[in-house]
Amino acid sequence: MKMTKISSISSRISGKPGKVAMTELDLCRWLGDAMPGDTLEYYRGFLAKDAWKGPGQRLKEPHRIVLERLASRARWASEHGFAHLVQRRIAPEQFSYLVIARPRPRGARGQILFTELAKAA
Repeated sequence: MKMTKISSISSRISGKPGKVAMTELDLCRWLGDAMPGDTLEYYRGFLAKDAWKGPGQRLKEPHRIVLERLASRARWASEHGFAHLVQRRIAPEQFSYLVIARPRPRGARGQILFTELAKAA
């Protein structure tokens, strides 16, 4: 059984609440270089509540927009066959959101994939 190493963004988190450590572009770069089976934790928290806009909003608007775009790009990568999305429960209302690279479609390698993802961004 192959063990999968999970790349984590936790080392990039500033330790300040209300900050998003990874951007949509960071995710595109990672996907462009990732090999099938590579796994990345792209967010830790409660995505649905943290990306919420309205009464009781958890993140300040600039950070909420960054998170919303990051989540949207992860969904896009999944819908287009570039990645699987998984979440792991860590604690009540605390999840680790993972993106797992899939084998790339024929012709989509390295820089080509990155270019296509960046265009969609």
